Amino acid sequence: MEIKASDVKELRQRTGAGMMDCKKALMETGGDIEKAVDYLREKGIAGASKKAGRIAAEGLVESYIHGGRIGVLVEVNSETDFVAKNEEFKQFVRDIAMQIAAANPKYVSRDEMDEKEVSHEREVQISLAMNENAGKNLDEEKSRMIAEKKVEGRMEKYYEQVCLLDQAFIKDPAVKVNDLLTNLIAKIGENIKIRRFVRYEVGEGLEKRDEDFAAEVAKQMQ
Repeated sequence: MEIKASDVKELRQRTGAGMMDCKKALMETGGDIEKAVDYLREKGIAGASKKAGRIAAEGLVESYIHGGRIGVLVEVNSETDFVAKNEEFKQFVRDIAMQIAAANPKYVSRDEMDEKEVSHEREVQISLAMNENAGKNLDEEKSRMIAEKKVEGRMEKYYEQVCLLDQAFIKDPAVKVNDLLTNLIAKIGENIKIRRFVRYEVGEGLEKRDEDFAAEVAKQMQ
């Protein structure tokens, strides 16, 4: 169903949730704003979003080494040192380090991405989609219009590959990393942010035999 931009705006103002979360909530509730408010509250998204503006300068830096072949350092921030010592928070940080090792994201979130990179990827996907339209007797304008509709879904797949928060959680693919983070914020009651990470892999950028170390990490986490 088509969701009105005005409804998304109203829901954002009422709950403080992000645009994509609001749109999803409206889709799940048939466009009913009141039900969408309840949906966001039940998911813990509304409360978590209101905490997003708080300063989070405490936290942990976690390291993870897989077989001496893949190494990860990740910084996850909390508002207080008390939460940083919480076992559930520590487990979350460990899981995120292993997630990065296994799934090899380039960014924490879409906000970090360069607009030129996003535009380039979009144009590549549009060109591919237009090539798929070849032989359908469509003029270029019509072909591009159809291609642009296809590309939205393909761009979501692209974000899932390169953005940590958009990735499926390696321990439970039905859950996104962002959902995991949101649920933890709602449960603990403090703002929590995955601030930055670095990932190294032996021989990265050098010619070598094909070895899927990321698959090894994913298997270990299961």
